Amino acid sequence: MTQISPATAPPLVADTVETIEEAVETGRRRRRVPQWLRGDGPHILVFLLPLLASFALFSWKPIVDSAVMAFQQTNLIAPPEWVGLENFATVLSDPLLGTAVVNTLWFAVLALLLGYPVPLVVAVLMSEVRRGRGLFSALAYLPVVVPPVVAALLWKFFYDASPNGVFNTIVGWFGIPPQPWLQDQLSAMPSIVLFATWSAAGGTVIIYLAALVGVAPELYDAAEVDGAGIWRKVWHVTVPQLRGVLLITFILQIIGTAQVFLEPFLLTAGGPANSTTTILMLIYKYAFQNSLGGDYGAATALSIMLAIVLGLFSALYFRLTKSWSMS
Repeated sequence: MTQISPATAPPLVADTVETIEEAVETGRRRRRVPQWLRGDGPHILVFLLPLLASFALFSWKPIVDSAVMAFQQTNLIAPPEWVGLENFATVLSDPLLGTAVVNTLWFAVLALLLGYPVPLVVAVLMSEVRRGRGLFSALAYLPVVVPPVVAALLWKFFYDASPNGVFNTIVGWFGIPPQPWLQDQLSAMPSIVLFATWSAAGGTVIIYLAALVGVAPELYDAAEVDGAGIWRKVWHVTVPQLRGVLLITFILQIIGTAQVFLEPFLLTAGGPANSTTTILMLIYKYAFQNSLGGDYGAATALSIMLAIVLGLFSALYFRLTKSWSMS
């Protein structure tokens, strides 16, 4: 039977076909609404309303308020004054901005070199353990449970620059003189990265362990038959099977390192000589360490600039890795 389309039919027939199609579509729409009302739609909507209201009040509204505040001169005390793009110009002209960007990038590079492969290696080694895996998982996740402020103060005690400091005592066993871990511009950032890796690796280890459960054991058995050792199995079996998870954890770590604040704030307060001042610490400086009440307009302007950069980077990253993650 030949199907008549409005494009190929005579004018009268085409009008008739279009009228019938519109009537059918209208009937479908009318049936959908009563069916949604007769079904679980109203109940779902009632349960969603508190969630949507909470998101609107505590997530979306602050974002909108921040976007508006970025174009205002305000310290949350005096009435706000609309200044347009002046806050963005102030931030871009700040000589400390370049230092903060470089320090943040340096932290991100060090964190990726150290913090990205370590959880994977630990997860693979723990997956090879036949007994006590639960105990090792708990020990790996323990740093995440420790309050960040307590952990930072504990590591600050470890980094004591005196000869009696914990780390200086350890390196002294090997004949290395005491090191100014947090007081030297060259060693301050690597010291912070070491602490950040220790405190955050546990959550990623658990993610990798959960992903390793989905890897078919037959693949490892075939690799063992071919004479592959543990590292060859990791490279040729584990990494390809965890490709999607690795891509997600990579972008999450990039976003997390770009927003680092707590570690340098507690350990070095941005010093020495601004060598550990990051972008979020600069935002904190604008908001709480400037004039009376702070310059919240400049702080929110820099926050929006950081969010835009991270959003564009994430979109580009997912676009470039889409085919590779699905292959």
